[in-house]
Amino acid sequence: MLKNKILSLILFSIITFSASFTGGLVSAIFREPWYSELVKSNYNPPDWVFAPVWTSLYVMISIAIWFFWHSKKRDMNTVYIYFIHIFFNATWSIVFFGLHQIFLAFVILTILITLIIILIIRFRRANFVSYYLMIPYLLWCLYALFLNYNLLVLN
Repeated sequence: MLKNKILSLILFSIITFSASFTGGLVSAIFREPWYSELVKSNYNPPDWVFAPVWTSLYVMISIAIWFFWHSKKRDMNTVYIYFIHIFFNATWSIVFFGLHQIFLAFVILTILITLIIILIIRFRRANFVSYYLMIPYLLWCLYALFLNYNLLVLN
């Protein structure tokens, strides 16, 4: 039983961190000089903040889906929504950094936030740990939406 739990945590972490890997790769290749030339608001944090924050969030959301998976009230539709949400998470980086499409990235981020809210509601019904682990992610994505909006207006 413990072996299955460890394996499922590893698999969910790989799936979740695939969005991080995709975003990091696209960002590393296509970010500069475009991103540096954008007019940014005073609310933008320094660039070094993003990697530790996102790493922490990916750990938390990996654990959230893992706890949900091992709860008695799990359902596959929620797991499918989770996978779709990971797709949109990765897509934002591709659209923003790869294609330099600020408006489309804003739309994708809005969809992502909607999916996160749906997951939070579904997680709450099954497991409070999963529910609470998703809240910082939601808050950070709302902040990212604010930053994305500012970039859209300023550029």
